[in-house]
Amino acid sequence: MSQYPAVVAPPRGNFDTNRSLVKFILLGLLTLGIYALWVTARAGEDLNSVAGRWDNKRSMNYWLLALLVGPITLGIAQMVWWHKTSGRIRNELRRRGLQPTVTPADFWLWGTLGILIVIGPYVFMHRWLKAMNQLCADYNFRG
Repeated sequence: MSQYPAVVAPPRGNFDTNRSLVKFILLGLLTLGIYALWVTARAGEDLNSVAGRWDNKRSMNYWLLALLVGPITLGIAQMVWWHKTSGRIRNELRRRGLQPTVTPADFWLWGTLGILIVIGPYVFMHRWLKAMNQLCADYNFRG
């Protein structure tokens, strides 16, 4: 037994911080959308791990949502998922003292209404992926 108390390190993860829109689009096209689903599902799991301790919420598994629940609800469940995850990311970034780069309003304005100018959903996805990278990088560093 040592006379010094054991130092417990804060919980830290090794979450992805290299999500990019270009990779999301190109690999999504190459894999017929499977990569896009995988990245989104993985980001949802990461969000649950990072923010779940503090907000006591859990986002639905994106695979289940995209392949089963989404088609049954004609996409409405997916819209709710994007709205809620955007809000959770915003709240967690604020809690960590970081500037939020995505909000639920971004989803509704860029992700849905932005379809009218074609690039809107891409702008939203870039902001969402960037926010997830920022959140995961902070968690990897500070726990």
